[in-house]
Order: sequence, then structure tokens, then C-alpha cells
Amino acid sequence: MKNPIDASLSRRQFIGALGTSTALTVLPGCATGTIASTTPAAGEAAGQALLDDFAWNLLRHEPLRASSLGVDTGEYAYLRSQLGDASQAGQDAKAATLAADLERARAFPKGGLDPATRTSFEVVESAYETALEGLALPYGDIPVGSWRTAPYPVIQNVGAYIDLPRALDSDHPIRDEADAEAYIARLEEIPGVLQGELERMRAGREMGVVPPDFLLDRALDQMQRQLTDAMQGGSLVESLVRRTAEEGIAGSWQERANAIVTTDVAVALERQLAELRLQRGMAGSAPGMDAQPEGGEWYRWSLKSSTTTNMSPAEIHQLGMDTLADIHSEMDPILRDLGYTEGNPGQRMIQLSQDDRFKFAEGDEGRAQIISFLEDRIEWIRGEMPRAFARVVDPAVQVKRIPPNEELGAPTAYGGAPAVDGSRPGTFWINLRDTDLHRTYDLVTLTHHEAIPGHVWEGEYSNQLPLIRAILAFNAFSEGWALYAEQLGDELGAYSDNPAWRLGYHQAAAYRAIRLVVDTGLHAQGWGRQQAIDYFHTNSGVGVAETTNEIDRYCSWPGQATGYMVGKLEILRQREMARTSLGRRYDLRNFNMAVVEGGNAPLDVLAANVARYVRSAGD
Repeated sequence: MKNPIDASLSRRQFIGALGTSTALTVLPGCATGTIASTTPAAGEAAGQALLDDFAWNLLRHEPLRASSLGVDTGEYAYLRSQLGDASQAGQDAKAATLAADLERARAFPKGGLDPATRTSFEVVESAYETALEGLALPYGDIPVGSWRTAPYPVIQNVGAYIDLPRALDSDHPIRDEADAEAYIARLEEIPGVLQGELERMRAGREMGVVPPDFLLDRALDQMQRQLTDAMQGGSLVESLVRRTAEEGIAGSWQERANAIVTTDVAVALERQLAELRLQRGMAGSAPGMDAQPEGGEWYRWSLKSSTTTNMSPAEIHQLGMDTLADIHSEMDPILRDLGYTEGNPGQRMIQLSQDDRFKFAEGDEGRAQIISFLEDRIEWIRGEMPRAFARVVDPAVQVKRIPPNEELGAPTAYGGAPAVDGSRPGTFWINLRDTDLHRTYDLVTLTHHEAIPGHVWEGEYSNQLPLIRAILAFNAFSEGWALYAEQLGDELGAYSDNPAWRLGYHQAAAYRAIRLVVDTGLHAQGWGRQQAIDYFHTNSGVGVAETTNEIDRYCSWPGQATGYMVGKLEILRQREMARTSLGRRYDLRNFNMAVVEGGNAPLDVLAANVARYVRSAGD
């Protein structure tokens, strides 16, 4: 076995050298010099050109993100045939590009830039600095302008075996024969992606990084399902066959796709499955990063990445406990009015959840009811947006079920913005493996979080910024905004005529406060898995099955869940500062515009944007 300290130092020395080298590596064909400017207009144009260069440099490493944004067209259509390099060499090449572009961003003269362009440079510098710090860690799947901090490259909710079937079906367009050929080309790249991940799985194991047994059990079950699916052709083939038939694109698509998926893809999945079984034989039950080599440092970085702050685990833990107490005090009188008086608010919510008035039918009938309910609530909140925003957008939103073979390890729901070019609507993905996961009172708030005015709505504004800003997302802003969107729903009257729905809103807020407590408890305070499950269940009123799924998510994405409440509280703090400073000149619609038009940003950049709004509104 390799010495884990030697492996760590070797990788850190390599990444560190990238930040100081005078012969920095970038991708072929990319400009590397600082663009000089002599006039404000020329400087602004040069700055925009450099930001676009950064965007395409990053997308060359992550071609699927170009497809999800809908920008893999024209001269960049070649990206539609690629998946990227998931090996350690691919990670190192991405780090080299980030380091080179970070140096260019720092060196660019910013004196003549308008505030929006200056903000974009600040965002790039923050994102790249944090990502490079993460890439210097000895292991892990490190996000660049994304939200998933994952120490294990393949586990129950991380890895190409989960990501690629969904992404190819939802993000890869098939409008003509060239698109279908590009899909085939991507299928041919899947075995290489899986092999690259396998190399990093093995390298982590050699350092002593082995996921806990309960995560491996979930991953083994899910990967076996995906392997069985692949051996039968399954979803990867079906997506291509169905969509080419819908578009009338002739070709032997099923035969060609089957030949790849049932052989090379299946063999690569079998290799990963064998590695997971090997690791399962070595695994212990300790859930947190404090049980992994250099886990304390890894967790410190993951909190920084997820919150864009330098808050310590202890500070976040206490913030969660204090915030939860405040939320429970809001829930108590409503529960009493409904006749629920025994136990803490979380325990009383468990009683409320058994009320048949708030349940959906079982099976497909209930699934249809849930989707219809969500669609109705989306249209109601869409009509209220002029009251909350000075400039409204009108994003298309589709409600879709998370694919059944992914549901076991997937969250309750998640949302994604429309494609930049408008070719694909925003999507509200809902987990329907069991209709008992949902109640009417929790789906209302979920609509505001995932769709409008949450992720889909905010993403529509971000899509109007330079491409690099649509790529770079910060967990504390993305999820903080989505929680703030839940509160906007309340302020706009979403729950005025339905006390139970208001309880669902408060329960969702308590849910996110509890995350601060259990995430830090698991990874920095020695909590066991069952201790975290019990605390979450008792204080949230959420069922044990969903609670268990959530706790396992925090074990595989350390720190990620802390960004939600930290971000929301900062947006509210900025709102109160603006209201106090502006007095009668304060307008909620203009404040919200300052936040969303400033784009997805670290919290300190958000504060600077709000300060500029306050100054301009006060003139």
C-alpha cells in the first residue's frame, strides 16, 4: 500500500506548481496572453472576450455541461460527441487550465470595467481559487462551479453510472442524424469514463479512503441494477431509439447502441462493481470524514466550498441549533391551533403526516396526482412574480419523475434551469419511488424551492449573463436563494388560507437548520449514523426512510447541505440592511433584482452587489 502522506504531498506539489509556473498549460487553440486595452470600450470588450475564453476552456473539460446549457452548437458542436476525461490525468489537466486562467484573470486590468463585468471576474477568481484548493487535496471528486463535494468518486449518488444515463437522456439533443451519431460517440466513450473513475477509486483505497459500509451497500445495489439494465440494452439504448423514432431519423440505432452498451459498457460496470465489493470487505461503519485520512482538512475545504465562508464546523453547528429553536417557536402555535399539542414540533409533525387529508394515493394514481398538483402550484406562483420582481422572466418548466433506477439514492427533488438557448425547459425532478414520500403541505414549498421563484427562475436570470456565469454556481447562493424563494412564497400569500401548508414551509426551514447540526455532527463531532437519523427524524417530523436517505447523502456529499441555510440567512441579512439603509426608498422588487441580476456568486460578492444597489437607490 502506498504511503497516504506521500501520495497527498505529491498531488499537492503538482497542483501548487500549477499556480506559480511561468509555462502554464492551457488547451490547444486558447489565447493565453493578457489582452491589453487603451480605452474603456476596448477594455470592456477585451474583458468579455477573456471571460468567454475561460468558459470554453472549462467546457472543453466538461463537454456534458455544454450540452446541458445548450451551447454545444456551431464551432463547438464537436463537444456533443465527447464526455471528458474522468481519470486522475483528466483532473490534473483541468487543474492546469484553472491555474492558467486564474493567473490571466488576476492580471487583467479592471479599472475600466463596468460593475457587472468586474463582478464576473471576481466570481471567476473565487471559484477557481476554491476549486484549485480542492484539487490539491489527495482524493475526491472536486466541483468547479458546481455543488457536489464528494470524497468518493463512485458511491450511491456519485459516479458516471448514475449521471450519464440521466444526462444523455435529458441534456443530449437528438434532432437530426448528426445528433444521433454524437450520441453513439458518447456511448463509445462511457467505458473510458468508467475506467478513469475506477483508477481513482483504487487510488483512494490505496490511501486508506474507503466509504462506510452502509453507503457501499446502497451503491452495490444501485450499480447492480444499472449493470442489469446495461446487459439488456436498457435506458441508454432506449433513449436513443425512442427519440430517433420520434424525429423520424432512419438508421440502425438500436443495433449499434446495443453493441456498445451490452458489451463494453457492461464490462466496465462489472469492473467498478468488483471494486465496490472489494471495498465493502474492508469497510467500517464510521460515517464521517473525521474517520478518513486527512478527513479534517477535507471537511474544512468542503464547508468553504459549500458556504463560500470560512465558518468553522463548531460555528455552523451552533447556528443550526439556534435557527432550529427559532423555527420551532413559529411552528408551535400553528400546531396547537390544529389540535397537535404533545411533543416537540417535529414530533407533532410526525402525527400530522398520518392525516389522510394530506396524503396522495398509492402507485401510479398517486404519482399522477403529485405531478398535477405541482403543475398547478407552479402556475399560481408564476402569476405572483410581478409583485416580487421589477423585471419578470417567463421560464418554461416541466415536471418529470426521477428515473426509477436512480430513485433509491436520489434526493426527494431537484430543479434545473432552462438551457441557455431556450432549447430545453427548466426541469423540476421529483422522486416518485413511493408516493408516501410526499404530502400536499410539503409540495407547495418544494415548488417554490425547485421551480419558481427558486432554481428554475433564478437560473433564467443567470442564463442572461456571460457564459462563464451560467457555468459557475455557488452552493450557498443557489440553495440559499431557493430557501429564500420559499420565504417569498409565504410573503406572497401562498399559505394564507391553509395553515397546514404554512407548517410545511416551516418544516422545510427546520429541515435545513437541522442539516447544519447533523452534517457537522457527522463529520466533525463524532456522531454515529443512527444518532444523526434519530436527531433528524425527531426534530423534523420527516419519515425515517427519507431521513435515512438524507443522512446517507450528507455522508457522501460532506458539507454540501450546509450551504442552504447559511446562504438564506445571508440574503435575509442583506435585505434587512438594504431596508434599514433606504427607508421609504426601499422596494422589495428592486432588492430581489439586485440579487438575481447580480447572478450566482459567492456571498461576499453578493454583499458587494447589494451595497452597489443601496448606493444607487439612495442617490
